[in-house]
Amino acid sequence: MELIDTRELEEPPGSVEEPPGSAEEPPGAWSHIAPELWNDWRWQLSHRLRTTEDFARVVRLTDEEREALAAPGHFRVAVTPYFASLMDPDDPNCPIRRQVIPTTAELTPAEWEYEDSLAEDAHSPVPGLVHRYPDRVLMLVTAQCASYCRFCTRSRLVGDAHAQMGFRVYEQQLAYIAAHPQVRDVLLSGGDPLLLAPKVLQYLLSRLRAIPHVEIIRIGTRVPVFLPQRVTDDLVQMLRAYHPLWMNIHFNHPKEVSPEVERALAKLADAGIPLGSQTVLLAGINDCPNVITALVHRLVRNRVRPYYLYQCDMVRGTDHFRTPVQKGIEIMESLRGHTSGYAIPTFVIDAPGGGGKVPILPNYLLSMSERRVVVRNYEGFICSYEQPSHYVSHDPHTCPYCKARRGEGTQAGVRGLLAGEARSIEPAGWQEAHQREAYVAEPVHSMEIPAR
Repeated sequence: MELIDTRELEEPPGSVEEPPGSAEEPPGAWSHIAPELWNDWRWQLSHRLRTTEDFARVVRLTDEEREALAAPGHFRVAVTPYFASLMDPDDPNCPIRRQVIPTTAELTPAEWEYEDSLAEDAHSPVPGLVHRYPDRVLMLVTAQCASYCRFCTRSRLVGDAHAQMGFRVYEQQLAYIAAHPQVRDVLLSGGDPLLLAPKVLQYLLSRLRAIPHVEIIRIGTRVPVFLPQRVTDDLVQMLRAYHPLWMNIHFNHPKEVSPEVERALAKLADAGIPLGSQTVLLAGINDCPNVITALVHRLVRNRVRPYYLYQCDMVRGTDHFRTPVQKGIEIMESLRGHTSGYAIPTFVIDAPGGGGKVPILPNYLLSMSERRVVVRNYEGFICSYEQPSHYVSHDPHTCPYCKARRGEGTQAGVRGLLAGEARSIEPAGWQEAHQREAYVAEPVHSMEIPAR
């Protein structure tokens, strides 16, 4: 693949002026670092912790952590000094530490885990572009991250220097999007798009914005969490030129929402960028209703809408992070009714094999008849809701929106059954499995009954 030399495209050091009073003093183990270096995102990237020796300087490593860091062939390790400064040096169960320092638990994969658990490669019509849903695509634009989560869904690609994207790949992706008018929503991910050289990111945004049928551009990122210093005034000014632009940031624990992160979020929100958060449910890290409640409240205070709560994917080496599904249901029960709707994410399983996101909810609908629906609320209060007696259904034959949608040739699914566009959805091979060979009965010979 063609590689991009980002050194030529980055702005020179010191070109971004931070407002007075915004610099953070280096904490603890980094107190000897000059503040201007600590607050420089390039310094943070170039001084990431990678080795046993690096981590041993700032935390008391356990034997399991030491063994995993020394093991050959493990998923890439790199942690920004800023994010490492949030770790508890004496607690191996620190929720920040557990997300980024490997343990021996990830070295023995379970038999039901996958390299590509979401079958993204099977849904890629061109390199680095995933087209699973009818009207939106996922555009992988880099394989690099500021820090590497131990439960990464794309650990097969992320951190691999040989998996870098370049302009040749970008052109194939952009050509595919331009040739498919049903694509109205493009999500940039990877890796982390905010690690691209600013001019490369601007090039991609401008090319997407020039495609008439692309209505929304989204960026999936963890840079504001791992590297809030990267959210500079210059970067935000560039991003705001490509509205409507949305951003989903991946927060997993309230401890991640530091003062530095809050300032970065304020810059993005003030630029008119709607912010969402995607949280992965992780055993021993955030599998607690009170932890998630504290997280979503902190996010909403910072103008970030909790978007998804993900059941952890079945990626190789992540079984120790996964929780039972009922833990997610318990958390949802503890949120609904106990906090505002703005603070409640959708709990989903991203179906293995490429089935997409499946919402998982507590059962609030208890029963239903032609006349009444029986529901319960978050307190267990049960009541009936009367069905309308003279409902006249919407007529799709006279509706201009229904007419415009007919004949688009998109994946209809259950929606197509409800609209009368199809009569059934059949699994692959269903017809063949129910075909029976013609059976020819053997002739029946009359039996002679012997005389008595």
